[in-house]
Amino acid sequence: MLALIFHHRRAVCSAPGWVTAAWGALAKLARNTKWEIDVPLHLGRLLLVKLRKRKLLLDSDWFCKWITVQGPGTQDEALFPCYRWVQDDGIICLPEGTARTVSDDPQNLFKRQREQEVEDRKKVYRWGSWKAGLILPIAGSTREDLPRDERFLENKNLDFTFSLAKELKDLAIKGTLDFATCVKSLEDFKKVFPSGKTPLAVRVSDCWKDDALFGYQFLNGANPVLLRRSKSLPARLLLPPGMEDLHTQLEKELQAGSLFEADFSLLDGVKPNVIIFKQQYVTAPLVMLKLQPDGRLLPMVIQLQPPQQGHPPPLLFLPSDPPMAWLLAKIWVRSSDFQLHQLQSHLLRGHLVAEVISVATMRSLPSLHPIYKLLIPHFHYTMEINTLARSNLVSEFGIFDLVVSTGRGGHVEILQRATACLTYRSFCPPDDLADRGLLDVKSSLYGQDALRLWGIISRYVNGMVGLFYKSDEAVKHDPELQAWCREVTEVGLQGAQDRGFPLCLESQAQLCHFVTMCIFACTGQHASTHLGQLDWYSWVPNGPCTMRKPPPTCKDVTEQDIVDSLPSLQQARMQKTFINFLGRQQPAMVSLGQHTEEYFSGLGPQAVLKQFREELTAMDKDIEVRNAHLDLPYEYLQPSKVENSVTI
Repeated sequence: MLALIFHHRRAVCSAPGWVTAAWGALAKLARNTKWEIDVPLHLGRLLLVKLRKRKLLLDSDWFCKWITVQGPGTQDEALFPCYRWVQDDGIICLPEGTARTVSDDPQNLFKRQREQEVEDRKKVYRWGSWKAGLILPIAGSTREDLPRDERFLENKNLDFTFSLAKELKDLAIKGTLDFATCVKSLEDFKKVFPSGKTPLAVRVSDCWKDDALFGYQFLNGANPVLLRRSKSLPARLLLPPGMEDLHTQLEKELQAGSLFEADFSLLDGVKPNVIIFKQQYVTAPLVMLKLQPDGRLLPMVIQLQPPQQGHPPPLLFLPSDPPMAWLLAKIWVRSSDFQLHQLQSHLLRGHLVAEVISVATMRSLPSLHPIYKLLIPHFHYTMEINTLARSNLVSEFGIFDLVVSTGRGGHVEILQRATACLTYRSFCPPDDLADRGLLDVKSSLYGQDALRLWGIISRYVNGMVGLFYKSDEAVKHDPELQAWCREVTEVGLQGAQDRGFPLCLESQAQLCHFVTMCIFACTGQHASTHLGQLDWYSWVPNGPCTMRKPPPTCKDVTEQDIVDSLPSLQQARMQKTFINFLGRQQPAMVSLGQHTEEYFSGLGPQAVLKQFREELTAMDKDIEVRNAHLDLPYEYLQPSKVENSVTI
């Protein structure tokens, strides 16, 4: 006799009136239930389990986690992972959890099932199109358009909906009064400083004018991927007569290898927003910084706009300038960094690329494939959160249009420009940090943690890949693997082979590097640009979402000039609202590597996952010890704080 155990949860539906209470009680009983069924037959070796839910008058979807089959006597338990919704009268075929490539099935026992599963998925997981010149999203503009398996489960959906409603309620109540309130001093921004502010946010509000904190953010702030070591003085940096001393200082730092730059040229020529009939402004600054022996990164000169032919050289701002002029120049840089961070580093590199990888995987790899099993935990909720971003954040009349200086088309142009320079090496920290000259910068805590986390993920991937691919030939001759790689690079990323992404995988090493990149992109890459938002943008002057006056053309600047340039109180409150919502801690957050889903059967994968978790725990503890001795702790790549997928 076989014992078949079915672990499931039932969908919770809303119902009007008195039905709600009764349904809630029944649903509570039905959730997270195990059913056991005895089968009085000897079925032999089981390859597949077929699962079907009959459609009844009062129909609801059922979420099946897994099925286990216990044979007679002391036979081992067979696991059939599912983690999918069972809908209508459809039949789901669940292969036993042992991962298999095509070559692992010489008798073609699973050939038909593999092909049918991918064919069926391609009908459900269709590529969409959002804007020309961008990488591809999943098809659909609302959550109802998405495959059922990609939508938020009830706990996530309730948290997202109620948290957003609460923030919008507060904005409606307090924001109405802001229209009649003028900001008269920088201190007035404390009126919108969030009550649940982080310790670092408080530190930023106290020290945001300091040059050291300004420079620190390029190393370890919300956007640590822009800074690079200078190989020569930038061509756009035109030094007018009388600045020979500055030129000498820059050359000295250049020769010493301590000169760095942050160039925002991607913003040059972007059309700024018009908000409530008032013109907003965007600049494309260049910042030159020097690395001190003590690890501090200090600004040397700021150029707010690139030179234009037929115009005088742009004004250069120096630390020795009048304090208000120098402060305003730094604020312009921080506003520009806000634009590139949110659009290029966070949305494009942190969200949209993860979506490409997830959709391509679902369209190309059957659930039996080891790379599918390895990657699937890192796609949880990504498609829905990105769909919500496209329909609410960067959509027409969305948050960017309402309050950000690059809204109403400028944000799309920035995404298009950023997509055109999206390189494979920039997604791999060892290559990216080497290309930007930051490998030996000890004060780059982001760099140190990114390298270590990449190494841990790489060893995890190598361990898993080594279980299923014993040679380079096995990689080369896996048709499903090659189709997946092409789907990512050629289709989803729209021909990114010209920027270094592989079109095919020819060795174990190349496969491991590519899969490591995929996992890091869905976890550490996103965390490093997401987790710092509350810390660095809660104090609005440190990262203003918009600027209401054009950049200064002279150095006669007052505090009132700065206040008039910064967002209005209503705009500042709206910035605080969406930063508070997006940056809040997730109640159902799953840390990197801590997913409870079991897609692999067998002792080998379990041992590799166990080693992965042990390394993550060791890194977590080491970061805690390090941070205890730091004036400014860096936590954004601490494994316990890195989410296992892009969910917010």
